[in-house]
Amino acid sequence: MIKVAMTSVYVEDVAKAHAFYTGVLGFETRTHVDPGGGTPFVTVGAREGAQPDLELLLEPGDGPIAEPYRRAVREAGLPSIVFSVDDLRAEFERLRGEGVHFVREPEKQGPVLTALLDDTVGNLIQLTQPLG
Repeated sequence: MIKVAMTSVYVEDVAKAHAFYTGVLGFETRTHVDPGGGTPFVTVGAREGAQPDLELLLEPGDGPIAEPYRRAVREAGLPSIVFSVDDLRAEFERLRGEGVHFVREPEKQGPVLTALLDDTVGNLIQLTQPLG
């Protein structure tokens, strides 16, 4: 069986992304290696043992391939990544209370409820909750 072990999202600033993804979104730090003077290698993941084998790499997004890709995805209004939540309306209210800017408030899209937020480091993130 093949499973996803790690995926990445390109970010404008790894330290700022780390603070947002852990302090605001609520992920935990899984790996943080600082090479001293270089860009740190940082992964985050769901808290409380949920998805223990799945990590999100906060990938520097300023390279010649990453920057145009990240910018084009954002300009198209597409999410760089989609996160599942149990109660989207509650997460929306919690995150809005933390000052998170939502590009699209919760709305039904077929069998799911979705919302789109700005992660402060160059990406749009979709939150989704299955309905029914």
